[in-house]
Amino acid sequence: MKILVAVAVVLLIHGSYATLLIKGPTEPVLEGDPVVLECLISDSDLNISQVHFEFYSKYMRRWYKAYEEPWERSWCYYRMRILRTADSLLLSIRSAGRYFEGPYRCVSDADNVTSPDNSSETLRFKVHYMGELSLSREGYTSYLSVPEELRVRAGDDVVVNCSASSSEEPSYYWQKEGDDWILPSSQLTLRKVSAMNEGQYTCMAQHPSVASLSKKRTISITVLPKDAPWYKTSNGRLVLMTSGAAAAALLVFILFVSILQHRRAKQTKTSKGPIDDRSQKKPIYKASVESLPSTTGDEQPLV
Repeated sequence: MKILVAVAVVLLIHGSYATLLIKGPTEPVLEGDPVVLECLISDSDLNISQVHFEFYSKYMRRWYKAYEEPWERSWCYYRMRILRTADSLLLSIRSAGRYFEGPYRCVSDADNVTSPDNSSETLRFKVHYMGELSLSREGYTSYLSVPEELRVRAGDDVVVNCSASSSEEPSYYWQKEGDDWILPSSQLTLRKVSAMNEGQYTCMAQHPSVASLSKKRTISITVLPKDAPWYKTSNGRLVLMTSGAAAAALLVFILFVSILQHRRAKQTKTSKGPIDDRSQKKPIYKASVESLPSTTGDEQPLV
């Protein structure tokens, strides 16, 4: 009997308090998609006007209130909008970015909330994205992208790496046009290429969680004869391009220095020489006004 009374008291006390809930996206969120979060109250006695949203800054390591006034919003959250109705509180994000992932929570200023710190559970959603594919050739800096047509001499090795910035590590595949083989790798390796290796090669990247996120990029490989001039290969063209850029930069520097020296020389010719201080001097006698009192009768100039 005592146990039943205790349970009834607990239920009565619990029933007099409200619980805050937060709802968010139920499907994967892509970068640029709109997102809506909602605060819910389990007890209608709690006024929704006493509830507000908060978001956590991982850089400042603290919670911040999402204000309804646009001039008080954080600069990172300028695309957020708070919508308040008689029985609901909504946080609308017009275009989701990576920095909008959260976490978020609903917080009440009232005292009759059972959740810790008068807040709901935290909510965090993942923003999925995938950037454009980047191709780089092994042995070269990643800043030099592989050209659309890769020209190599017969017998050379070709190693091309495929990569993309993504919210999750993509799955990579290489495929040659006209062939039915698929290479499940981000790296295409062709050893001692011959005319049989010529063709169009396509790298495909697939997001592991979102099927709609996929990218592809195609390059053409042309195999030249072994005795082909070095400047006809892609490596030779790259050397000529970088050498030309370096020569152009050196020429600009030389012209700049020459113009600077010419201007200095011209200014030196047109400028006046130093003033001869001796021509401005005049003798000062002891008997003159400019002289200092003296007991001697020397009439020779002091200067």
